[in-house]
Amino acid sequence: MEKKDIDWGNIGFGYMNTDFRYVSYYRNGKWDEGAIVKDSDITLNECACVFQYAQTIFEGLKAYTTEDGHIVCFRPDLNAERMKDSAARLEMPQFPADRFVEAVKEVVRANEAYVPPHGSGATLYIRPYMMGINPVIGVKPAEEYMFRIFVTPVGPYFKGGAKPIVIKVSDYDRAAPHGTGHIKAGLNYAMSLYPIVKAHEEGFAENMYLDAATRTKVEETGGANFIFITKDNKLVTPKSDSILPSITRRSIMVVAEKYLGMQVEHREVHFDELSEFAECGLCGTAAVISPVGKINDHGKEICFPSGMEEMGPVTKKLYDTLTGIQMGEIEAPEGWIYRIS
Repeated sequence: MEKKDIDWGNIGFGYMNTDFRYVSYYRNGKWDEGAIVKDSDITLNECACVFQYAQTIFEGLKAYTTEDGHIVCFRPDLNAERMKDSAARLEMPQFPADRFVEAVKEVVRANEAYVPPHGSGATLYIRPYMMGINPVIGVKPAEEYMFRIFVTPVGPYFKGGAKPIVIKVSDYDRAAPHGTGHIKAGLNYAMSLYPIVKAHEEGFAENMYLDAATRTKVEETGGANFIFITKDNKLVTPKSDSILPSITRRSIMVVAEKYLGMQVEHREVHFDELSEFAECGLCGTAAVISPVGKINDHGKEICFPSGMEEMGPVTKKLYDTLTGIQMGEIEAPEGWIYRIS
């Protein structure tokens, strides 16, 4: 298929309307067959549950053009399972995992002309989401739901490479114990908007959220998990029931152990031990890894030895290896890469 006339090397990380999207409806206790459609607009009743009680969940993943010209997707089965967990927590019907993966493939194939070429630095971002759509005025789950997937080509999250960022310790809580921090619900991200706007106004790139119960342990940012590198080259990732189980973070843990021979620790990380780490990063689908150079704790700075000029050496190896796997330049573990075309 002929590619769209797009300046792939200069597109930003934003939404671009593409030709097709996938939609399936849940009515009378079952999902319909689903279909690829052209219309990007959604018309809903003013009292739809999603508007009144925020019954909505979503996922994010990417499709890539590999070195040998194939279009592939990275671990969509994990997105499917995480979305099922999110649905269960918000009393929504679960979209079957096998249908999720197939729907991803269908919508990427339909929009193949928008998949950026290998080496451009751009990828095709895939956004599956689900919402309660029938009118609900009393506080209760919806009875009808819409599952959709749209795609949009995006440029690299960081133009010119990832420079270390400065983040701040937030005075706000991201998620309560036994709350919804472990699922990908829209309401979690809505709660993070005020703190992130305040952080940006103060000159910081992101917030570090501590655990709400004791405010002594590191959790995550508004949209990414933390990774830390010790001075003896161990990978440490924070463990908590209120942290979103990032697919990128879980993949990085495998890369560290199986590809780089590192020791990996997934455990509680206490805030008072941060000064002992050599490197710090934020990991997620959009940027893969964002290096952190400093953490500002109400005026007191925690500076990592990796500095503010470039990504730390161990973090860079993790980044290069994982992106190499995603782009087909490094052999992937079995089951990680789903070929689409």
